[in-house]
Amino acid sequence: MSIRLIVGLGNPGPEYEQTRHNAGFWLVDNLANSLPGCRLQREARFNALVAKTSISGNDVWLLEPQTFMNRSGQSVGALARFYKINPDEVLVVHDELDLMPGVAKLKKGGSSGGHNGLKDITAALGTQEYWRLRLGIGHPRSLNLQQGVADFVLHRPRKEEQSLIEESIDKSLRIIPLACEGKLDVATMQLHTA
Repeated sequence: MSIRLIVGLGNPGPEYEQTRHNAGFWLVDNLANSLPGCRLQREARFNALVAKTSISGNDVWLLEPQTFMNRSGQSVGALARFYKINPDEVLVVHDELDLMPGVAKLKKGGSSGGHNGLKDITAALGTQEYWRLRLGIGHPRSLNLQQGVADFVLHRPRKEEQSLIEESIDKSLRIIPLACEGKLDVATMQLHTA
């Protein structure tokens, strides 16, 4: 199986653009900008920004749901059903509290870990068996912050965290072509040892 749909998770609107919860959007934006002629455009029927592109010679859809995070499954489910994309051909890119800034991990399946975007996607796809690219943002406790989690994810990362998150996005972008070729084991190994 190769990846045919790459979903970046975030919240729409300028007030959320720079917040930790939008790390998935940041990766997909960077990916789209790196591909010739690739432009995310609003697609009303999917309530999302969408682009069809070619990565490693394979047709791949990029998707940024324009619902709020906890309704991301509406867009993902609608596009996957319309284009007959199986759950194991979907890669969801999201912020991860359990990983420190600078760390990125690739995995298939597993629980939502309390992430409302993943919960909704799991419900829409009817399974947890899709791929996740987890971009570490750290946890307020592990970063010695006195913030609640909900407040933390909806704020900008501190400068040093931002540069680490950007590094993890760069590392992640290098393994995307492998994922789109179906070499997910190689992609995972490269990302986890980078």
